[in-house]
Amino acid sequence: MNKTASKQINIGNVTLKSCVALSPLAGITDFILRKLIREYSKTALLVTEMISSEALVQKSDCNIAYSDKKESPISFQIEGHKPELMARSAKILEDKADIIDINMGCPINKIVKGQDGCSLMKNPELARDIVIAVKEAVNIPVTCKFRLGWGLDSKNFVEFAQLMQESGVSAVTVHARTRSQMYSGTADWGELAKLKGEIDIPYFANGDIVSPESALKCLEISKADGISVGRASMGDLSLLYRIEKYINDGILIPEPDLSEKISMLKKHLDEEIVFRGEETGIKFFRKFYPCYIKNIRGGGEFRHRLVTELNYNNIINILKEILHNGQ
Repeated sequence: MNKTASKQINIGNVTLKSCVALSPLAGITDFILRKLIREYSKTALLVTEMISSEALVQKSDCNIAYSDKKESPISFQIEGHKPELMARSAKILEDKADIIDINMGCPINKIVKGQDGCSLMKNPELARDIVIAVKEAVNIPVTCKFRLGWGLDSKNFVEFAQLMQESGVSAVTVHARTRSQMYSGTADWGELAKLKGEIDIPYFANGDIVSPESALKCLEISKADGISVGRASMGDLSLLYRIEKYINDGILIPEPDLSEKISMLKKHLDEEIVFRGEETGIKFFRKFYPCYIKNIRGGGEFRHRLVTELNYNNIINILKEILHNGQ
């Protein structure tokens, strides 16, 4: 058991009973994925996909912000660079959220060229103004997520974290890569250990956490208070729960076998169809197939067939083939 990691984490007036969080993933961590993960883990912090402050203010009933009370504890992540709009969007979400998270780490071009996401690490004063505006607008804790820095020669995450703390955030999550690295290379968990003793608020480590074993190793190397799990959760709804059991109780629950993963896949697909309608739900789900059936015999052919199929019954028949092929 990792006694340091299993303690409660206080984020402002919100007490988390888990050191595990779901990372915000655009187009991935929607209501359905979060709902299904919550069926396994009752205590992990769930985080929504990135929500555009401009889009939300223009249409406050935006589908991307859908939630229900069963998700708690839940953090809503907002994105933008205009303090007033960020504050207004946070206010719209306040009644649904336990925590408001501010995206300062997204590295993709269409986000950073608009001064959003990781570009805020090059403009700390603007990042500070956003935090102050959001803090003044809501009565719940505010956090932020960012990276090591813009480039390998400009790692300013320690100073940035200190400024964010001074501005009023109650916790930070740091992806252990720079913006220039995007998602390539290896996350540098050791760099994150530099935050220990430099800030008084909790920090979560993010990047390359794909199993209970890697989660524990990340905690040990980064000295972080918690870990944030991203893309590995796309093909294993039980991953956050399995990580919690390993970190807190020393119990290593095996990865789901093929039959279990196909069952997860089908339930996930069915829920997306109910939520979005059959055609939209099937199209939305295409990104998940490779995650559920990776490393199987004939996987390439099966993936191609699944992502090009729009008929639900045909999809179910392909899944039966995959099961038969794997036995």
